[in-house]
Amino acid sequence: MKKVVLIVMDGLGDRPNSILHGKTALQAAYRPNLNYLASIGLNGMMHPIRPGIRSGSDTSHLSLLGYDPEKVYTGRGPFEALGLGLEVLPGDVAFRANFGTVDSNGKVIDRRADRISEGTELLAASLNMEINGYRFKVKEGVEHRAALVIHGPGLSSSVTDSDPHEVGRKINTVRGTEESGTRTAELVNRFLKSANMILANHPLNEKRVKDGLKPANCLLLRGAGKAPDLQPFSEKYSMKGACIAGIPMITGLCNMIGMDIIKVKGATGRTDTNYEGKINALLQALKTYDFVILNYKGTDVAGHDGDPILKKSVIERVDRAISPLKDILEDTVVAITGDHSTPCSMKDHSGDHVPILFVTSGNLRDRVRHFDEISCMDGALEINSINVMDYLLQLSERSDKYGA
Repeated sequence: MKKVVLIVMDGLGDRPNSILHGKTALQAAYRPNLNYLASIGLNGMMHPIRPGIRSGSDTSHLSLLGYDPEKVYTGRGPFEALGLGLEVLPGDVAFRANFGTVDSNGKVIDRRADRISEGTELLAASLNMEINGYRFKVKEGVEHRAALVIHGPGLSSSVTDSDPHEVGRKINTVRGTEESGTRTAELVNRFLKSANMILANHPLNEKRVKDGLKPANCLLLRGAGKAPDLQPFSEKYSMKGACIAGIPMITGLCNMIGMDIIKVKGATGRTDTNYEGKINALLQALKTYDFVILNYKGTDVAGHDGDPILKKSVIERVDRAISPLKDILEDTVVAITGDHSTPCSMKDHSGDHVPILFVTSGNLRDRVRHFDEISCMDGALEINSINVMDYLLQLSERSDKYGA
Protein backbone atom coordinates (compact mmCIF):
# COMPACT_ATOMS: atom_id res chain seq x y z
CA MET A 1 0.00 0.00 0.00
CA LYS A 2 1.12 3.53 -0.79
CA LYS A 3 1.00 6.73 1.25
CA VAL A 4 -1.48 9.42 0.17
CA VAL A 5 -1.05 13.19 -0.24
CA LEU A 6 -3.85 15.65 -1.04
CA ILE A 7 -2.75 19.20 -1.80
CA VAL A 8 -5.55 21.75 -1.97
CA MET A 9 -4.81 25.13 -3.51
CA ASP A 10 -7.74 27.00 -2.02
CA GLY A 11 -9.83 28.88 -4.59
CA LEU A 12 -7.46 27.72 -7.36
CA GLY A 13 -9.91 27.90 -10.25
CA ASP A 14 -10.41 31.14 -12.16
CA ARG A 15 -11.79 32.69 -15.33
CA PRO A 16 -9.99 34.50 -18.18
CA ASN A 17 -8.75 37.92 -17.06
CA SER A 18 -7.96 40.89 -19.30
CA ILE A 19 -5.01 41.86 -17.08
CA LEU A 20 -3.48 38.48 -17.96
CA HIS A 21 -4.36 38.88 -21.66
CA GLY A 22 -7.33 36.54 -21.54
CA LYS A 23 -5.66 33.84 -19.47
CA THR A 24 -6.48 32.58 -16.00
CA ALA A 25 -3.91 33.06 -13.25
CA LEU A 26 -3.08 29.35 -13.48
CA GLN A 27 -2.59 29.49 -17.25
CA ALA A 28 -0.41 32.59 -16.96
CA ALA A 29 1.76 31.24 -14.13
CA TYR A 30 5.17 29.65 -14.73
CA ARG A 31 4.39 26.18 -13.36
CA PRO A 32 6.90 23.58 -14.59
CA ASN A 33 6.38 21.22 -11.65
CA LEU A 34 2.59 21.21 -11.90
CA ASN A 35 2.87 20.67 -15.64
CA TYR A 36 5.34 17.81 -15.15
CA LEU A 37 3.09 16.06 -12.65
CA ALA A 38 0.12 16.52 -15.00
CA SER A 39 2.12 15.07 -17.92
CA ILE A 40 2.80 11.82 -16.04
CA GLY A 41 -0.54 11.60 -14.28
CA LEU A 42 -4.27 11.28 -14.68
CA ASN A 43 -6.09 14.60 -15.03
CA GLY A 44 -9.53 16.07 -15.34
CA MET A 45 -12.04 18.48 -13.91
CA MET A 46 -13.65 18.25 -10.49
CA HIS A 47 -17.01 19.70 -9.50
CA PRO A 48 -16.93 20.89 -5.87
CA ILE A 49 -19.92 19.11 -4.26
CA ARG A 50 -21.73 18.72 -7.61
CA PRO A 51 -22.00 20.65 -10.90
CA GLY A 52 -22.81 24.33 -10.55
CA ILE A 53 -22.70 24.55 -6.75
CA ARG A 54 -20.98 27.63 -5.31
CA SER A 55 -19.40 25.81 -2.41
CA GLY A 56 -17.65 27.19 0.63
CA SER A 57 -14.23 25.98 1.71
CA ASP A 58 -15.82 24.13 4.61
CA THR A 59 -18.32 22.10 2.59
CA SER A 60 -15.84 21.45 -0.22
CA HIS A 61 -13.13 20.21 2.17
CA LEU A 62 -15.66 17.97 3.90
CA SER A 63 -16.54 16.51 0.52
CA LEU A 64 -12.90 16.17 -0.57
CA LEU A 65 -12.31 14.07 2.54
CA GLY A 66 -15.30 11.87 1.72
CA TYR A 67 -17.89 13.30 4.14
CA ASP A 68 -21.06 14.26 2.28
CA PRO A 69 -21.85 17.84 3.37
CA GLU A 70 -25.44 17.47 2.22
CA LYS A 71 -25.83 14.90 5.01
CA VAL A 72 -23.52 16.14 7.79
CA TYR A 73 -22.97 19.90 7.40
CA THR A 74 -24.52 22.19 10.01
CA GLY A 75 -22.46 25.37 9.54
CA ARG A 76 -18.86 26.54 9.38
CA GLY A 77 -18.74 28.09 12.84
CA PRO A 78 -17.76 24.93 14.77
CA PHE A 79 -14.83 24.19 12.44
CA GLU A 80 -13.52 27.75 12.78
CA ALA A 81 -13.91 27.71 16.55
CA LEU A 82 -12.22 24.33 17.01
CA GLY A 83 -9.38 25.40 14.75
CA LEU A 84 -8.75 28.41 16.99
CA GLY A 85 -8.63 26.25 20.08
CA LEU A 86 -12.06 27.08 21.45
CA GLU A 87 -14.01 24.36 23.21
CA VAL A 88 -17.21 23.38 21.39
CA LEU A 89 -19.36 21.14 23.56
CA PRO A 90 -22.50 19.25 22.53
CA GLY A 91 -25.33 21.77 22.33
CA ASP A 92 -23.05 24.80 21.91
CA VAL A 93 -23.53 27.11 18.94
CA ALA A 94 -20.50 28.54 17.13
CA PHE A 95 -20.14 31.33 14.55
CA ARG A 96 -17.47 32.53 12.19
CA ALA A 97 -16.74 36.19 12.75
CA ASN A 98 -14.97 39.17 11.22
CA PHE A 99 -13.73 42.28 12.95
CA GLY A 100 -15.20 44.91 10.63
CA THR A 101 -15.70 48.66 10.38
CA VAL A 102 -19.02 50.48 10.52
CA ASP A 103 -19.76 54.19 10.19
CA SER A 104 -21.81 56.28 12.61
CA ASN A 105 -25.03 55.10 10.94
CA GLY A 106 -24.18 51.43 11.43
CA LYS A 107 -23.34 50.83 7.76
CA VAL A 108 -20.48 48.48 7.03
CA ILE A 109 -17.64 50.29 5.26
CA ASP A 110 -15.05 47.50 5.50
CA ARG A 111 -15.83 43.87 6.34
CA ARG A 112 -12.16 43.28 7.23
CA ALA A 113 -11.18 46.51 9.05
CA ASP A 114 -8.19 47.09 6.75
CA ARG A 115 -7.31 43.39 7.20
CA ILE A 116 -6.34 44.16 10.78
CA SER A 117 -3.47 41.90 11.87
CA GLU A 118 -2.32 43.29 15.23
CA GLY A 119 -4.10 43.55 18.55
CA THR A 120 -7.07 41.36 17.69
CA GLU A 121 -6.31 39.18 20.72
CA LEU A 122 -7.03 42.23 22.90
CA LEU A 123 -10.28 42.93 21.08
CA ALA A 124 -11.39 39.29 21.37
CA ALA A 125 -10.60 39.09 25.07
CA SER A 126 -12.68 42.19 25.76
CA LEU A 127 -15.79 40.52 24.32
CA ASN A 128 -15.97 37.48 26.59
CA MET A 129 -19.07 37.87 28.73
CA GLU A 130 -22.09 36.18 30.28
CA ILE A 131 -25.72 37.04 29.51
CA ASN A 132 -28.56 35.40 31.43
CA GLY A 133 -26.35 32.45 32.31
CA TYR A 134 -25.10 31.94 28.73
CA ARG A 135 -21.34 32.29 28.23
CA PHE A 136 -20.00 34.03 25.11
CA LYS A 137 -16.40 33.27 24.19
CA VAL A 138 -14.58 35.06 21.33
CA LYS A 139 -11.18 34.04 19.93
CA GLU A 140 -9.13 35.86 17.33
CA GLY A 141 -7.95 34.13 14.15
CA VAL A 142 -5.83 35.07 11.13
CA GLU A 143 -5.97 38.82 10.37
CA HIS A 144 -9.57 40.08 10.73
CA ARG A 145 -11.06 36.64 11.37
CA ALA A 146 -12.42 35.34 14.67
CA ALA A 147 -14.91 32.88 16.09
CA LEU A 148 -17.64 33.00 18.72
CA VAL A 149 -18.93 30.10 20.81
CA ILE A 150 -22.06 30.32 22.96
CA HIS A 151 -22.25 27.86 25.85
CA GLY A 152 -25.61 27.10 27.44
CA PRO A 153 -28.79 25.01 27.29
CA GLY A 154 -31.45 25.02 24.58
CA LEU A 155 -29.43 26.83 21.90
CA SER A 156 -30.24 26.59 18.21
CA SER A 157 -28.09 27.16 15.12
CA SER A 158 -31.20 28.05 13.10
CA VAL A 159 -30.37 31.76 13.02
CA THR A 160 -29.40 34.27 10.35
CA ASP A 161 -26.08 36.11 9.97
CA SER A 162 -25.45 39.57 11.36
CA ASP A 163 -22.90 40.04 8.56
CA PRO A 164 -24.62 41.68 5.56
CA HIS A 165 -21.79 40.33 3.33
CA GLU A 166 -21.63 43.64 1.45
CA VAL A 167 -20.24 47.07 2.23
CA GLY A 168 -22.73 49.92 2.32
CA ARG A 169 -25.37 47.89 4.14
CA LYS A 170 -26.29 47.99 7.80
CA ILE A 171 -25.49 45.11 10.12
CA ASN A 172 -28.36 42.65 10.07
CA THR A 173 -30.52 42.00 13.08
CA VAL A 174 -30.15 38.28 13.79
CA ARG A 175 -33.39 36.33 13.42
CA GLY A 176 -34.42 32.74 13.91
CA THR A 177 -34.98 30.82 10.68
CA GLU A 178 -37.13 28.41 12.67
CA GLU A 179 -39.13 28.87 15.85
CA SER A 180 -36.38 27.05 17.76
CA GLY A 181 -33.91 29.81 16.84
CA THR A 182 -35.89 32.76 18.19
CA ARG A 183 -34.43 32.64 21.71
CA THR A 184 -30.88 32.18 20.42
CA ALA A 185 -31.31 35.12 18.03
CA GLU A 186 -32.42 37.35 20.92
CA LEU A 187 -29.33 36.36 22.92
CA VAL A 188 -27.01 37.00 19.99
CA ASN A 189 -28.50 40.45 19.36
CA ARG A 190 -28.02 41.36 23.02
CA PHE A 191 -24.43 40.17 22.86
CA LEU A 192 -23.72 42.12 19.67
CA LYS A 193 -25.15 45.32 21.11
CA SER A 194 -22.75 45.07 24.06
CA ALA A 195 -19.83 43.78 21.99
CA ASN A 196 -19.98 46.52 19.37
CA MET A 197 -20.20 49.19 22.07
CA ILE A 198 -17.08 47.73 23.72
CA LEU A 199 -15.24 47.67 20.39
CA ALA A 200 -16.22 51.23 19.51
CA ASN A 201 -14.63 52.49 22.74
CA HIS A 202 -11.65 50.15 22.85
CA PRO A 203 -8.26 51.88 23.24
CA LEU A 204 -6.84 49.89 20.34
CA ASN A 205 -9.46 51.32 18.01
CA GLU A 206 -8.92 54.84 19.30
CA LYS A 207 -5.25 54.42 18.41
CA ARG A 208 -6.09 53.02 14.97
CA VAL A 209 -8.20 56.08 14.19
CA LYS A 210 -5.36 58.39 15.28
CA ASP A 211 -3.01 56.43 13.03
CA GLY A 212 -5.33 56.85 10.06
CA LEU A 213 -6.53 53.22 10.09
CA LYS A 214 -10.07 51.95 10.07
CA PRO A 215 -11.25 50.87 13.53
CA ALA A 216 -12.32 47.26 14.11
CA ASN A 217 -15.49 48.54 15.75
CA CYS A 218 -17.94 45.75 15.03
CA LEU A 219 -18.14 41.98 15.09
CA LEU A 220 -19.80 40.45 12.02
CA LEU A 221 -21.21 36.96 12.59
CA ARG A 222 -22.03 34.26 10.04
CA GLY A 223 -22.09 30.50 9.58
CA ALA A 224 -23.83 29.46 12.80
CA GLY A 225 -23.64 25.76 13.47
CA LYS A 226 -23.37 22.93 15.95
CA ALA A 227 -20.56 20.39 15.82
CA PRO A 228 -21.63 17.49 13.55
CA ASP A 229 -21.10 13.88 14.59
CA LEU A 230 -18.51 12.68 12.07
CA GLN A 231 -16.97 9.22 11.78
CA PRO A 232 -13.28 9.40 12.68
CA PHE A 233 -11.00 9.49 9.64
CA SER A 234 -8.89 6.57 10.90
CA GLU A 235 -12.01 4.44 11.34
CA LYS A 236 -13.46 5.42 7.99
CA TYR A 237 -10.32 4.76 5.93
CA SER A 238 -7.98 2.68 8.13
CA MET A 239 -5.36 5.38 7.69
CA LYS A 240 -3.58 7.62 10.16
CA GLY A 241 -4.17 11.16 8.94
CA ALA A 242 -2.54 14.55 9.43
CA CYS A 243 -3.35 18.10 8.35
CA ILE A 244 -1.05 21.00 7.44
CA ALA A 245 -2.90 24.30 7.05
CA GLY A 246 -2.65 27.92 8.08
CA ILE A 247 -6.34 28.63 8.58
CA PRO A 248 -8.36 27.54 11.61
CA MET A 249 -11.37 26.35 9.63
CA ILE A 250 -9.35 23.60 7.94
CA THR A 251 -7.46 22.56 11.05
CA GLY A 252 -10.72 22.61 13.02
CA LEU A 253 -12.46 20.36 10.51
CA CYS A 254 -9.54 17.93 10.46
CA ASN A 255 -9.34 17.99 14.25
CA MET A 256 -13.02 17.11 14.40
CA ILE A 257 -12.45 13.91 12.41
CA GLY A 258 -9.48 12.92 14.54
CA MET A 259 -6.57 13.97 12.34
CA ASP A 260 -3.39 15.26 13.93
CA ILE A 261 -2.58 18.91 13.21
CA ILE A 262 1.00 19.64 12.19
CA LYS A 263 2.03 23.21 12.90
CA VAL A 264 4.55 24.88 10.61
CA LYS A 265 6.44 28.03 11.56
CA GLY A 266 5.37 30.85 9.27
CA ALA A 267 2.21 29.10 8.05
CA THR A 268 -0.05 32.16 8.08
CA GLY A 269 -3.05 31.29 5.95
CA ARG A 270 -2.16 34.34 3.84
CA THR A 271 -0.20 34.93 0.65
CA ASP A 272 2.99 35.31 2.73
CA THR A 273 2.86 31.77 4.12
CA ASN A 274 5.84 29.44 4.43
CA TYR A 275 5.40 27.58 1.15
CA GLU A 276 8.53 25.41 1.35
CA GLY A 277 8.13 24.82 5.09
CA LYS A 278 4.74 23.22 4.53
CA ILE A 279 6.13 20.80 1.95
CA ASN A 280 9.08 19.94 4.18
CA ALA A 281 6.65 19.24 7.02
CA LEU A 282 4.59 17.05 4.68
CA LEU A 283 7.64 14.99 3.71
CA GLN A 284 8.51 14.47 7.36
CA ALA A 285 4.89 13.58 8.19
CA LEU A 286 4.86 10.82 5.58
CA LYS A 287 7.34 8.90 7.73
CA THR A 288 4.63 8.59 10.39
CA TYR A 289 1.28 9.12 8.68
CA ASP A 290 -0.54 7.28 5.89
CA PHE A 291 -2.44 10.36 4.67
CA VAL A 292 -1.59 14.07 4.70
CA ILE A 293 -3.80 16.92 3.49
CA LEU A 294 -2.06 20.25 2.87
CA ASN A 295 -3.91 23.51 2.23
CA TYR A 296 -2.50 26.63 0.57
CA LYS A 297 -4.90 29.52 1.22
CA GLY A 298 -3.11 32.27 -0.73
CA THR A 299 -4.76 31.51 -4.08
CA ASP A 300 -8.17 32.10 -2.50
CA VAL A 301 -7.03 35.30 -0.76
CA ALA A 302 -5.79 36.72 -4.05
CA GLY A 303 -9.02 35.73 -5.78
CA HIS A 304 -11.14 37.47 -3.16
CA ASP A 305 -8.93 40.55 -3.48
CA GLY A 306 -9.50 40.53 -7.25
CA ASP A 307 -5.74 40.48 -7.86
CA PRO A 308 -4.79 38.15 -10.75
CA ILE A 309 -1.12 39.18 -10.63
CA LEU A 310 -0.93 38.18 -6.96
CA LYS A 311 -2.79 34.94 -7.65
CA LYS A 312 -0.34 34.12 -10.44
CA SER A 313 2.55 34.81 -8.05
CA VAL A 314 1.08 32.55 -5.35
CA ILE A 315 0.68 29.71 -7.86
CA GLU A 316 4.30 30.12 -8.92
CA ARG A 317 5.47 29.97 -5.30
CA VAL A 318 3.44 26.81 -4.73
CA ASP A 319 4.89 25.32 -7.91
CA ARG A 320 8.46 25.94 -6.73
CA ALA A 321 7.67 24.52 -3.28
CA ILE A 322 6.20 21.23 -4.54
CA SER A 323 9.27 20.22 -6.57
CA PRO A 324 10.30 17.53 -4.00
CA LEU A 325 7.04 15.68 -4.62
CA LYS A 326 8.50 14.38 -7.87
CA ASP A 327 10.85 12.20 -5.82
CA ILE A 328 8.24 10.40 -3.69
CA LEU A 329 5.94 9.01 -6.37
CA GLU A 330 7.31 5.46 -6.13
CA ASP A 331 5.47 4.83 -2.86
CA THR A 332 3.07 7.80 -2.65
CA VAL A 333 -0.08 8.89 -4.47
CA VAL A 334 -0.33 12.66 -4.93
CA ALA A 335 -3.49 14.57 -5.81
CA ILE A 336 -3.49 18.32 -6.47
CA THR A 337 -6.62 20.40 -6.95
CA GLY A 338 -8.61 23.35 -5.66
CA ASP A 339 -11.52 23.19 -3.26
CA HIS A 340 -13.49 25.59 -5.46
CA SER A 341 -12.99 28.39 -7.95
CA THR A 342 -12.47 32.00 -6.79
CA PRO A 343 -12.31 34.07 -10.00
CA CYS A 344 -10.53 37.40 -9.58
CA SER A 345 -13.23 38.96 -11.75
CA MET A 346 -15.89 37.93 -9.20
CA LYS A 347 -13.90 38.37 -5.97
CA ASP A 348 -15.97 35.45 -4.69
CA HIS A 349 -16.56 31.74 -5.18
CA SER A 350 -18.12 30.59 -8.44
CA GLY A 351 -19.80 27.32 -9.34
CA ASP A 352 -17.12 26.46 -11.91
CA HIS A 353 -15.34 23.13 -11.86
CA VAL A 354 -11.60 23.05 -11.05
CA PRO A 355 -8.62 21.12 -12.46
CA ILE A 356 -7.38 18.03 -10.65
CA LEU A 357 -4.48 15.65 -11.12
CA PHE A 358 -3.63 12.24 -9.64
CA VAL A 359 -0.11 10.89 -9.98
CA THR A 360 1.95 7.95 -8.71
CA SER A 361 4.33 5.43 -10.23
CA GLY A 362 2.66 3.00 -12.58
CA ASN A 363 -0.64 4.85 -12.91
CA LEU A 364 -2.52 5.33 -16.16
CA ARG A 365 -1.71 8.53 -18.03
CA ASP A 366 -3.80 10.66 -20.31
CA ARG A 367 -2.76 13.18 -22.97
CA VAL A 368 -2.79 16.29 -20.74
CA ARG A 369 0.54 18.09 -20.62
CA HIS A 370 -0.36 21.31 -18.78
CA PHE A 371 -2.15 21.80 -15.49
CA ASP A 372 -4.81 24.48 -15.93
CA GLU A 373 -8.54 24.94 -16.28
CA ILE A 374 -8.60 24.51 -20.08
CA SER A 375 -5.98 21.79 -20.57
CA CYS A 376 -7.48 19.55 -17.91
CA MET A 377 -10.81 19.58 -19.72
CA ASP A 378 -9.11 17.17 -22.15
CA GLY A 379 -8.18 14.79 -19.31
CA ALA A 380 -9.61 11.38 -18.55
CA LEU A 381 -11.72 12.38 -15.56
CA GLU A 382 -14.79 14.40 -14.72
CA ILE A 383 -15.67 13.80 -11.10
CA ASN A 384 -17.30 15.36 -8.06
CA SER A 385 -15.30 16.19 -4.95
CA ILE A 386 -16.91 13.31 -3.05
CA ASN A 387 -15.14 10.93 -5.49
CA VAL A 388 -11.61 12.15 -4.72
CA MET A 389 -11.01 9.82 -1.77
CA ASP A 390 -12.26 6.88 -3.85
CA TYR A 391 -9.60 7.59 -6.47
CA LEU A 392 -6.91 8.05 -3.85
CA LEU A 393 -7.83 4.79 -2.13
CA GLN A 394 -7.78 2.73 -5.31
CA LEU A 395 -4.54 4.28 -6.59
CA SER A 396 -2.88 3.62 -3.24
CA GLU A 397 -4.14 0.02 -3.31
CA ARG A 398 -6.27 0.55 -0.20
CA SER A 399 -9.80 0.25 -1.56
CA ASP A 400 -12.15 -2.66 -0.98
CA LYS A 401 -13.65 -4.45 -3.96
CA TYR A 402 -17.29 -3.66 -4.64
CA GLY A 403 -18.99 -7.00 -5.23
CA ALA A 404 -17.59 -10.48 -5.66
